[in-house]
Amino acid sequence: MTDNPKKIIGPEGECAELAAVSGVDAAVDGHKESEETASSGVSSSSLSSKPKLLVLIGPTAVGKTRLSIEIAKAFSCEIISGDSMQVYRGMDVGTAKISEAEMEGVPHHLIDIHDPDDPFSVSEFQERCDALIPEITARGNVPFIVGGTGLYIESFCYRYEFAESGADEEFRREQAQFAETYGTEALHDRLREIDPESAARLHPNDTRRVIRALEIYKLTGETLSERLAGQKKTTPYDLCLIGLTMDRQMLYNRIEERIDQMMEQGLIEEVRALQDRGYTPDMVSMQGLGYKEIWPYLNGSTTLEEAVYRLKRDTRHFAKRQLSWFRHMHDIQWVDVSEPENFSAIYEKVHGIITGRFSSDFEQKRQ
Repeated sequence: MTDNPKKIIGPEGECAELAAVSGVDAAVDGHKESEETASSGVSSSSLSSKPKLLVLIGPTAVGKTRLSIEIAKAFSCEIISGDSMQVYRGMDVGTAKISEAEMEGVPHHLIDIHDPDDPFSVSEFQERCDALIPEITARGNVPFIVGGTGLYIESFCYRYEFAESGADEEFRREQAQFAETYGTEALHDRLREIDPESAARLHPNDTRRVIRALEIYKLTGETLSERLAGQKKTTPYDLCLIGLTMDRQMLYNRIEERIDQMMEQGLIEEVRALQDRGYTPDMVSMQGLGYKEIWPYLNGSTTLEEAVYRLKRDTRHFAKRQLSWFRHMHDIQWVDVSEPENFSAIYEKVHGIITGRFSSDFEQKRQ
């Protein structure tokens, strides 16, 4: 892995705070092929001057990593991580970050690019992808976004714009104090009254994002869900968007097994090392799954058993929210991976979708 593919530009702005409260469904109309193209039997890719963009999405623990490597090798792809937490250095176990050995020589971008006290945002993700896509294409490779952060991926594919909305630090302190006095559920109820869509997507314990959603409404008079629904939903890319799905109980079992593995691989030691380096639980990075649950255990405010129970529960809830988001993205071609032992069949199905979408381009490359 080289340093260049992992750099990112720009500090976090208020648009990033808007993105941080993501979880509101955003229906996507998407790019539609013309009647002339469809009737001629020619793939849209062969007639399109738009740059190709391959995307693989799916909930946590569904099996994106292994499949993405095989697809990347087959189609000369460079992978862009669409995971909002794998950007942070020193946060490897809790984010299930791919290792250099697991990459098998496939170039990866947007991994290990920020220290944990340097927040990453959707605006930064958009900015860096804007630079990476033409660079990867110019090298004769296919840009391939892989991840599970729905807002990040959707906002880039469909060019969402996040306007500045400002900040009200006094309001934030007031709401934080309210939550501390009356509980996070009471704060969440405030959001539910004004923006039930956002409330349905945000966990009551996600206090920072709940407060930001309330703050956006106070400052603009517009709810977060209204702002996202008003986005233009067209893509400048020749887009092939593939989603992985799985039997729900099987997915939950895989999540629990992964967390057990994380504990064996040293999740507690990783969080303790972050504490020792001076990072604090209020940082954006420390709100990630695995970190916010283990932190109280290290501080002595809960037992290890309770911390692991909460981590498994919260991760299941997170996967459910991911799937809810993805269901509203209209351009996804879904592949059921409920039989992971039959990897070759899954691979062939995904391979077929991609060649069907970009067939003429790949045929020209082979000639």
